[in-house]
Amino acid sequence: MSHVSLVARNDATGATRELLDQIHAAFGATPAMFRAVANSPAALRSMWGSFQALGDGTLGSALTEQIAVAVANRNGCEYCLAAHTGLGRKAGLSEAALAAAQTGDADDPKTAALLEFALELVDRRGHVGAEQIEAVRAAGWTETELVELIAHVALNLFTNYVNVALRVPVDFPMVALR
Repeated sequence: MSHVSLVARNDATGATRELLDQIHAAFGATPAMFRAVANSPAALRSMWGSFQALGDGTLGSALTEQIAVAVANRNGCEYCLAAHTGLGRKAGLSEAALAAAQTGDADDPKTAALLEFALELVDRRGHVGAEQIEAVRAAGWTETELVELIAHVALNLFTNYVNVALRVPVDFPMVALR
């Protein structure tokens, strides 16, 4: 049972209703996570705005779903793992690639380096050293991509914490944590 009420889109008003309508249009439904966050219009605006802004970024949907899967698995967020595994499939990732991403692995060495760095960010709470930054650069990632990765990790921490702390019910097909 969720620790907060899940705001029904039809019961919402004003800006919250407009945002939930946008989210519903994007997903074909209104996922429980957004319904929980809708208790705070400011938080909903922040979360949805971040998804929209980063969706226009340089990393691409397949890679950002791998990042989200890795971060969700590391944080034990069943909701985000289920959601981003489904979104990863839609982005063209195989079951094997999604399973590997859960532990920060990938067949492509460049992708593996970025996923490893993402998990270092999570594990060290941002306190990474010059050697970790240089390893990502040596793998071929630009400063633009590095900053964007950090933004994705931060957004995923936000969503993970909402779903874990508030016990938001998972409304996507479950995926086992690794």
